[in-house]
Amino acid sequence: MNVKKYKLLTYLGMLLLIALYIFVEAPNLNPFFYADGAFFWAIVITAFIGVWALFRFGELTIQFIPGSKGRAERPFNYVPNEKFPKWIKILLVLPWAFLIIMMIASSFIFNWKTYRDQLGESNVVQFSSDMQAVDLAQVPIVDKTLALNLADKKLGERAGLGSQVVIGRYDATIQRVNGKLVWAVPLYHSGFFKWLTNLSGTPGYILVSATDVNDVDYMENYRVKYQPNNYLLHDIKRHTRFGGAWFDGITDPSFEIDDNGQPYWVYTTYRNLRGFNLPEATGAWVVNATTGEMAKYTIETLPGWIDRVQPEDFIISQIDNKGEFVRGWLNFADKDKFRSSPGHIIVYNNDRCYLFTGMTSVSADESAIGFIMVDMVSKESIVYQMAGATENAAMSSAQGKVQHLNYSATFPLILNLDGQPTYFMALKDQAGLIKQYAFVSVTNYSVVGTGETIELAMRDYRQNLKSGGISTVIESEETEKITGTVLRIAPEIVEGDTVYKMILNEYQDRIFIVPGMLSDELALTREGDRVELEYPKSENLIFQAEAFDNMAFQQK
Repeated sequence: MNVKKYKLLTYLGMLLLIALYIFVEAPNLNPFFYADGAFFWAIVITAFIGVWALFRFGELTIQFIPGSKGRAERPFNYVPNEKFPKWIKILLVLPWAFLIIMMIASSFIFNWKTYRDQLGESNVVQFSSDMQAVDLAQVPIVDKTLALNLADKKLGERAGLGSQVVIGRYDATIQRVNGKLVWAVPLYHSGFFKWLTNLSGTPGYILVSATDVNDVDYMENYRVKYQPNNYLLHDIKRHTRFGGAWFDGITDPSFEIDDNGQPYWVYTTYRNLRGFNLPEATGAWVVNATTGEMAKYTIETLPGWIDRVQPEDFIISQIDNKGEFVRGWLNFADKDKFRSSPGHIIVYNNDRCYLFTGMTSVSADESAIGFIMVDMVSKESIVYQMAGATENAAMSSAQGKVQHLNYSATFPLILNLDGQPTYFMALKDQAGLIKQYAFVSVTNYSVVGTGETIELAMRDYRQNLKSGGISTVIESEETEKITGTVLRIAPEIVEGDTVYKMILNEYQDRIFIVPGMLSDELALTREGDRVELEYPKSENLIFQAEAFDNMAFQQK
């Protein structure tokens, strides 16, 4: 074979392999601020300089010789004409030296202050002063696992659709859409041929209410053409890279819905603060999941409907670094060190999206030393300095309350309930269905309230708080206290719990509903007894009692 032709084919083959790699993997091509970009160019530079040097300072040929079984073999044969000069060796080592030096220079040994301070200063507040009291009707009771099960069930209701698409299990995101808290679940092609016959995209997505297990909607007006791990240019990473993000650090594509129902991919952009370490979110490429139109935004210019741009793993790492290097990297005694709890949750407070997690000492006990809430757009953080139980300890306590039922607790949400920091979680059976709810005191996780409805669980919890001597500040509606004579009373089973309905002789236009857990005296109360009731003021004719006392049983 002609030597020049062979060299040309060799270089063309290398270029073809590089182009194929770039198309398939869509790597970051920035070698100065990202380790993956530097590694890519180190490979490319080494390969081309090495092959050029082999050709320049020797003869690289292919010998066609018959094999042992008569087949032609083509072993490489290289004959050096002279030694590689020193400058060639330097060029070969240089990109790898740069890679190693940058990795060492960006380590915590030389940058521990930046590691510690990356999260920024936190606003330290009292729990009740900033954490708003939550409307229990808006508490997210549906976790990701249940949301996916409900979405899968909804998909199965569409005849023939289940064989065409699958739900995006790893990309379901909780978010606010038009003031409603929902899980947005994209639909993906179930295989190559399904994609080939539906190039316009999958038919829509599924919205699962995070507050109501019966509220599941299939949204079919918008197609999802661009998806993670899709084929050719319909892959979201490939599309974003080739659309302009060649030299950007991009990570954590989030499936979000705007207020008009249009699905988008919010692809976080980031840069490393020190060499190849300490990634910091800078904004996002926002890609229309239907048309592929894309625009780049900074954090300050993001559209208002975008709930989060900070990757969760970035935030957790920054919290852990703040605790690890609180007194420098030579703190072998672990003085004042802390780390995030083994778990976190996305919450909404004052219509802002936050990552919420506990902070524990490095001894990894079941006690939290505080809690931190980090804004998922601006990265502003709020720290609640208070001792209490970790999320896992609260889950264990709630499960212990119903251990005879073998229920498992979802990861808890922390609420401001009557001025008390309180964990809230759902209790699910082995099939993953919600059977009960639980409230657990953060400051004393032995105080647990459970019930088959949120209201019943809350009443049980409040009663146990009072029994445990924990004072609460009721910030709810004004209550009214009355006394009267029982005209009628009857027990009723509501979702497994006993409630009593009664009418008083003096207030015959009202019906009072009294949970059995309020007092043991209820089971002994009869018509003609004198009772005292306390209930929230209301314009309705049905009143939910919060306190009950049968005056016939008072000690004289």
